Amino acid sequence: MPALTLREVLDLDPVRAAEPALLAGETALDMPVRWVHSSEVYEATNFLDGGELLLTNGFGLTDADDEVRRRYVRELAARGAAGLAVEVGRALPVMPAEVTDEARRLGLPLIALRRMVPFVRITEAANRAIVARGLSGRTVVRAWGDDHPAALLADLADRAALNQPEVEARSALAGFHPAPDARLIGVSLHGSTREPGTVDRAARLLGGAGVLRAAFPGDVLALLALPGQPVRGRGGDPVRAVQDAFRTVAEPGTTVAVGHPVDAGGGWLRWSDTLRAARTTLELALTVPGAEPGVPEGPSVTSARALALERELTRGGIDANRDRLARLVQHTLGPLLAWEAAHPSDLVRTLEVHLRHGCSPTRTAALLHIGRQSLYQRLERIESLLGLDVDDPDLLGELLTATCAHRVVRGTAGATALPGLRTVA
Repeated sequence: MPALTLREVLDLDPVRAAEPALLAGETALDMPVRWVHSSEVYEATNFLDGGELLLTNGFGLTDADDEVRRRYVRELAARGAAGLAVEVGRALPVMPAEVTDEARRLGLPLIALRRMVPFVRITEAANRAIVARGLSGRTVVRAWGDDHPAALLADLADRAALNQPEVEARSALAGFHPAPDARLIGVSLHGSTREPGTVDRAARLLGGAGVLRAAFPGDVLALLALPGQPVRGRGGDPVRAVQDAFRTVAEPGTTVAVGHPVDAGGGWLRWSDTLRAARTTLELALTVPGAEPGVPEGPSVTSARALALERELTRGGIDANRDRLARLVQHTLGPLLAWEAAHPSDLVRTLEVHLRHGCSPTRTAALLHIGRQSLYQRLERIESLLGLDVDDPDLLGELLTATCAHRVVRGTAGATALPGLRTVA
């Protein structure tokens, strides 16, 4: 599967909303984009590895002289940047002629963003698409040489043709010796630094759990072997314990997905199941907006059971289910969608958060950062539009499924050009 190109990045909804105009580098639009960054510091070019699209609001270009501007473009091209996108019209009224001239001379794609769109929206959409392409289209190379953990994890995650004696022998060769009564949990991590040592630190917090882990192009994949006796903390719940450990040791900006626990003695297919659940959960965590406001700092840690509904709704791929989910959403939430189209509001998300937390006004209001009176007003509006009682237990499944489906369809609408996610768990 080819990498995401600059042409495809420019076609993402948040980028198109910025009204991009290509001023240079027309012949390089099919260049692969490895990542999208935003920076105003010229020295940041020294930290580029190649293949990045750099976003800037132009503040640093306003008072610079002609030669400084040209040198900035030359340094970006020398570092192998995929392109430079500059916001014009606010700090920078027009693109400086010398910037355009130097970019044309070097063949560096130069994009003028003519409408202000928060860069965080652009970077999140683009980098999620880049990761989704990498995870969904990854073709695992079997020839891992002496990297036995990577070879075994790759085969388990892709459910290659294996047998139990082979898996046990390769596991021992990789130094992974789970006891028959151990509980195995698959983990998949993605972040700016793909450091397998994060898994080791989490294992130490879990009382020295056994670890099989390796870094792949899109993520770090791991199997943790927890002792058969109850793990420390969270009342012996292994999933919660693993999540807590990664919240403690993972760096801010890291996304961690935890699979479900399986018995080590249950056979290699169980090992495969928890790894595939973790990987699928990571794909969803990176491409589908969360149901609740995210934690502003620290890692994002989720689990296969936390995204169980999303995984079921997208089984077989998002694209394959998109029309069906859209019909479900319209049938169940049509009046709410019509209201939100005409009035700025947050009714659908309010309903989902309320349902996910046992219809507790206190918890819902706290998560949405609104007062309880404001919440009651929203709930009254929802019930009036839908003509039903949102606390009715008979409606819980239908309403929660529809609100979740709305988030899945809405959150991935801008990625229709990408291949569907492989929801395999």
